[in-house]
Amino acid sequence: MECVQRIFKQLYDQGDIYKSEYEGWYCTPCESFWTELQLKDGKCPDCGRPVEKTREESYFLRLQKYAPWLIQYIEEHPDFIQPASRANEMINNFLKPGLNDLCVSRTTIKWGIPVTFDEKHTVYVWLDALSNYISALGYGTEHDELYRKYWPADVHLVGKEIVRFHTIIWPIMLHALGLPLPKQVFGHGWLVIDGKKMGKSVGNVVDPVVLCNRYSSDAVRYFLMREMPFGSDGEFTLKAMLTRINADLANDLGNLVSRTVAMIEKYFGGAITAIDAIDESVDRALWDLAEATPARVEEQVNAFQFSNALQEIWKLIGECNKYIDVTQPWVLGRDEGSKPRLATVLYTLAECVRRVAVMIGFVMPRTPERIFAQLGVTDPALKTWESITKPFGVLPLGLKVCKGEALFPRLDVQKELERDQPKEESRQPEKKPEKKQEKKHEEPEYPAEINIDTFFQSKLQVGRVLECKKVEKSKKLLQFLLSFGKDGERTILSGIAQYYQPEELVGRQVVAITNLKPRPIAGIDSHGMILSAVDDSGNLRLVSVGEGVEDGAIIG
Repeated sequence: MECVQRIFKQLYDQGDIYKSEYEGWYCTPCESFWTELQLKDGKCPDCGRPVEKTREESYFLRLQKYAPWLIQYIEEHPDFIQPASRANEMINNFLKPGLNDLCVSRTTIKWGIPVTFDEKHTVYVWLDALSNYISALGYGTEHDELYRKYWPADVHLVGKEIVRFHTIIWPIMLHALGLPLPKQVFGHGWLVIDGKKMGKSVGNVVDPVVLCNRYSSDAVRYFLMREMPFGSDGEFTLKAMLTRINADLANDLGNLVSRTVAMIEKYFGGAITAIDAIDESVDRALWDLAEATPARVEEQVNAFQFSNALQEIWKLIGECNKYIDVTQPWVLGRDEGSKPRLATVLYTLAECVRRVAVMIGFVMPRTPERIFAQLGVTDPALKTWESITKPFGVLPLGLKVCKGEALFPRLDVQKELERDQPKEESRQPEKKPEKKQEKKHEEPEYPAEINIDTFFQSKLQVGRVLECKKVEKSKKLLQFLLSFGKDGERTILSGIAQYYQPEELVGRQVVAITNLKPRPIAGIDSHGMILSAVDDSGNLRLVSVGEGVEDGAIIG
């Protein structure tokens, strides 16, 4: 707390923080203020939720003053913001159009860190939050050894939705304080399903604990890092993960380890023996690749290109499996005179497997030890990155291998996909609705009278449209994501696509029945019904309410 207060006071004393009055749009979930121009369809440009008009006395950090400096800094340090697309976004969407000074205090919020010289004000994000990077290291105290040791940070690894705060507000704060900037800010993407970010409100969350318990955390990590270029959004499907596990982990890596250890046990009683008969045309190429791969992997990891790093490792694994096919150890094992050559082949494979085990550890921390156990490797020095930067042939002779369980048993993809689904025979075939002659504006038949209890069985609520989009393969359906205030968010489908464009509905309030039993429509569960009215001319209008009604309000 004291560190934040000192930073606030220093910036105030040197004129970089000043008092004024704020009036603008505020997003509560993001804790961010926005101008009218920055809003997207009248909503927060980061999270897409509604914003509220706010007016109060506040202290402001002078961002405008430092914008020219920051633009120049980013352009002169192209590695500062990665990937490059994030840097372009910051310059073109925020810096060049013109920065607004940042509100850094509130009078309406009492929790938090008080401003020492004006205690009716509380320091408010992002000045206090970002300061934690250096306050946690003891900056500004008598015990700042960690700050002097670790700052500036080599990299801030952040989600893409908070890149703006880490590449605009934070650098300007540090520069104004006379402190060094982090060397790099890397904004990673999201895991998405059907193009949508995973989220409870959307209802598309995949439980990572369930995946890890079923398939191992190493398998899940491998899929995420191999399948998805780091920095971009990555599409997750269970089928893609299972396919990748079978192809890369069970077939390529698992079979390589299993075959290598099994052949050493079969032909040499489990002992790793000397290289006695080298075939330069075959062996040398694999040795060279095994020696070159660690540097390539390290280069890609340092650039946060984890998928490329794993691809380099799997090139070596692939060449090892080809090496087995070319050298045919099972043929060499039939002839006693070929034993020296066989010993060389199996030593080469064992040493390559050891190197692979070391290299995959940055993504798969549990698997290397299982491989080392099968190779009989117990010396910690043989498990280090340094050991695989040495010339080929570090693996000691005489080690006793011990074949273990399959690293990654092969999966039946179809069975796994159906694992949590109802059995096919228990499903009732869907009855196709009979085609009827379409009648314009045909009204349903209503009972002559109902009692008040029947009416109140329907729960009518006011909802605000957060998202709206057309449903693929449907000309009539629109898919809504509605906010009902404290009652949360829900997805509702409505057949009004011929009357409205999705973009014109975002931000509007509608009336919906919210206690209807969910039902699947076009493969999407609809949790309610949006009310509309049709006149004699066929004009449809959504039912709405007057100004000032809060989201989630009950009608009745």
